[in-house]
Amino acid sequence: MTIQLPDLPYPSNALAPHISEQTINFHYGKHHAAYVTKTNAAVEGTDLENASLEDIIRACIGVDSNQGLFNNAAQVWNHSFYWACMSGQGGGQPGASLAAALERDFGSVEAFKDAFAAAAAGQFGSGWAWLVEERGKLKVTTTANADLPMAHNQTALLTIDVWEHAYYLDYQNARPTYIETFLDKLVNWDAVEENLQNA
Repeated sequence: MTIQLPDLPYPSNALAPHISEQTINFHYGKHHAAYVTKTNAAVEGTDLENASLEDIIRACIGVDSNQGLFNNAAQVWNHSFYWACMSGQGGGQPGASLAAALERDFGSVEAFKDAFAAAAAGQFGSGWAWLVEERGKLKVTTTANADLPMAHNQTALLTIDVWEHAYYLDYQNARPTYIETFLDKLVNWDAVEENLQNA
């Protein structure tokens, strides 16, 4: 099985003006595509050549000799998930069942947003902030570089990419502004709720 670059779930200009078409073209068209190419090159001729993306990632977890493959395969997964977490008609408030789960585990939807924003802003260097489900509870976590919840027995529900290439063309070094815009204007709450239902 050759790993494919998935289609974006919307046109490349759909997130503008919050995330520009230029950023999408670089981030999706160059960075994400390169991770796909490098993953396929790394598994060619190996036992993982016909494996699914998730199986490739799982096979590499905790195996130092496979760190390079893990980094590229996990970044394919992370980016595909990130695109699905956004919508040009996103933002606003989550639906009733997701809101109830957030209120149960964070106290309120706003408390969740505050925790998520703080985690994303506080992630040193490159990485990701996540809303995950772990043993029946929702929590906010971060991962560095290519790391992802799958490697920690967690189910990803929502993510924001805080590598600089995700926001620098549009926001320069103002990561907190990018995070605020993501939460207020871009989050696809329907997708997050679907992820929770499937967790």
